[in-house]
Amino acid sequence: MGDGTTGERTRLRVRDAVAEDWPLIWPFWHEIVAAGDTYAWDPRADEATARSLWMAPGSRVFVVEDPEATGAPDRIVASASVRPNYGGPARTVANAGFMVSPAHAGRGIGRLLATHVLDEARRDGYTAMVFNAVVETNPALRLWQSLGFTVLGTVPAAFDHPRHGPVGLHILHRFL
Repeated sequence: MGDGTTGERTRLRVRDAVAEDWPLIWPFWHEIVAAGDTYAWDPRADEATARSLWMAPGSRVFVVEDPEATGAPDRIVASASVRPNYGGPARTVANAGFMVSPAHAGRGIGRLLATHVLDEARRDGYTAMVFNAVVETNPALRLWQSLGFTVLGTVPAAFDHPRHGPVGLHILHRFL
């Protein structure tokens, strides 16, 4: 398939990640962050740093698994990491990061993962989700807005985009 049809999405499985999934997440995590155009993390982050950011204590990490993929690195096609954005009395506001392997982009995997994560965050007791730094040129912005996120504000020229130069970082919010 490969066209984002219902058949393809039904064979995909979203599940909680286990430690053994990290070696399958790392290649696309590295590819996405090294591109320097969507995440406000150091594009030169090494694997240990990346793992500590994505699989941090207190985070709940999800993966999208394609059981029909032929190679082990292709078996995990996306991941999300969810954690409290704040502590104490504000701990019910979640923050999350989402990554879809570029080799599997454009097939509805991001939407599948996002809807799953939003449902799970609600079940986990979160009342809202906030994204602190969505690059204003990020194509995923359309997905987030279609899922009910609103732009609360923009930090102008806060992100040095490799092609567009200084661009804004949006702060997004959605009640769960």
